[in-house]
Amino acid sequence: MSLTSAIKGVIPISPTPFFADGRVDMDSMARLTDHFGASGVDGITILGQLGEAPKLEFQEARAIVELVAKRFTQPIVVGVSAPGFAAMRALAREAMELGASGVMIGPPNTLRTDDQIVGYYRQAAEAIGPDVPFVLQDYPLTFSVVMTPNVIKRIVGENENCVVLKHEDWPGLDKITALRGFEKDGAMRHIAILVGNGGLFLDFEMERGADGANTGYAFPEMLVDVVKLSAAGKRDAAHDLFDAHLPYLRYEQQQGPLGLAVRKWVYMRRGLIACDAQRKPGASLNAAAKGEVEYLLSRIARTDSRAVLKAA
Repeated sequence: MSLTSAIKGVIPISPTPFFADGRVDMDSMARLTDHFGASGVDGITILGQLGEAPKLEFQEARAIVELVAKRFTQPIVVGVSAPGFAAMRALAREAMELGASGVMIGPPNTLRTDDQIVGYYRQAAEAIGPDVPFVLQDYPLTFSVVMTPNVIKRIVGENENCVVLKHEDWPGLDKITALRGFEKDGAMRHIAILVGNGGLFLDFEMERGADGANTGYAFPEMLVDVVKLSAAGKRDAAHDLFDAHLPYLRYEQQQGPLGLAVRKWVYMRRGLIACDAQRKPGASLNAAAKGEVEYLLSRIARTDSRAVLKAA
């Protein structure tokens, strides 16, 4: 099932579960994959930045792709960002052979000019091959690379296998409007726009023309519901559900390892992974943070029963 620009809905970013000693927990990975499948998502992304992909060996990454491909029937996107094109190509080709639908490529933080950014993606597209669809990851908060709407238009125009924009600019609502304006004017072909940042601005991003979410969140079911309600024109219902989750979502969206620690803690509390450990270097929650998370979950549970968890 090849990834195309027609994709819509929610494609969550999966974390990578580890045991406390740093080994990959494949049983938890299987359980988490099955949960995503049962949550009504429209695809899955593995080995992303918050999937701790840079901490994995090639064979570990390969084993995760193989496991997910055997259990998940919707499109699978594999993060293949790497310092060099040889490693990127090797993982991309292996992932596609194992059953992936496409790959995701983020820019190295050394890129500064528009021409450098466009040139990098031209070379990356050549490296993975024209038959491998890719997601363009626009995440300046992490990568320190700023892509203007015109730069994105140039990348899309030069690379037919660029089919999705993972939009994580912040602020970025006007960027979505600008890109959809290019499409309307015939200046850029259509690509799917799926948003990140934990879904922090999903409510209004959908109204600006996004096709869905491509992000991590401990309750992907909420993202699914908000996207469906927005697409159905049920604006107040979408905002009401989103607003119920927003205080916790904001807490989970803290940058770097701490935000991932929050997400993994809740996935563990939900019984989806056995351990909330990150592979070193990483972070973990102290008692105060755990108490704050539990309080925030209790507030969500007043309106969304999916946040009702067993006592810790």
